[in-house]
Amino acid sequence: MSAVSFTVLIPARLASSRLPNKPLADIAGLPMVVRVALQARQSAAQRVVVAADSPLIAEACAAHGIDAVLTRADHPSGSDRLAEACTLLGLDGNDLVVNVQGDEPLIDPALIDAVAQVLARSPSASMGTAAHPIASRDDYLNPNVVKVVCNAQGLASYFSRAPIPFHRDQAGTQWWDAHSSFAPLRHVGIYAYKAGFLRSFPQLTPAPTEGVEALEQLRALWHGHQIAVHLTLQAPGAGVDTPEDLARVRALLQPS
Repeated sequence: MSAVSFTVLIPARLASSRLPNKPLADIAGLPMVVRVALQARQSAAQRVVVAADSPLIAEACAAHGIDAVLTRADHPSGSDRLAEACTLLGLDGNDLVVNVQGDEPLIDPALIDAVAQVLARSPSASMGTAAHPIASRDDYLNPNVVKVVCNAQGLASYFSRAPIPFHRDQAGTQWWDAHSSFAPLRHVGIYAYKAGFLRSFPQLTPAPTEGVEALEQLRALWHGHQIAVHLTLQAPGAGVDTPEDLARVRALLQPS
């Protein structure tokens, strides 16, 4: 497939209830958001930009040669912050943007490329994302593990915290083989967007399903937008949400 042109945007918010000043947390000598940006630079992205809500984040990025734009501090979600960043960067409506979370210092650059490519291959879709087969019954039943069901075209039919699809006749069992041709899919929280759609997304009325499930991507499905899903066999490295997560990643990236 020919090369896909896209920009990586990394939303970074200073406040965090579980890990204050999370984007600036030191990981082997670098702020976490800089670590994320350096990983993203290993992808095929034409540009990597941090969408910061604080001058402290923008200054940390500048000190390490990372592009950043300063967005409003009162955005209710990361997608709202990215919508403003698209405007600040003057992106065309058909330009592709990949949203890499600012707490993913172990993000695989190949996954970033794949999510951009799955959207580029799906002209009817407004978004792209990723998923991988669920390997354990505990993950299947865990409401913190978001599941996605796709149709024959590889487009998302629904996302849920519930165990879907649900096997009526084998409820309560692990009825699948993660290495077979069919298994429940765990959604991976990385997204590609067309910049025009991303700018319009905050103006869409929140969906009832979005409120019930607490999953923002359901708003797109509710309003008839399609989401293309890249299927990967490998689970990505876990992000950083807690002090324990931070200690784990520090240990992994600490120079020997």
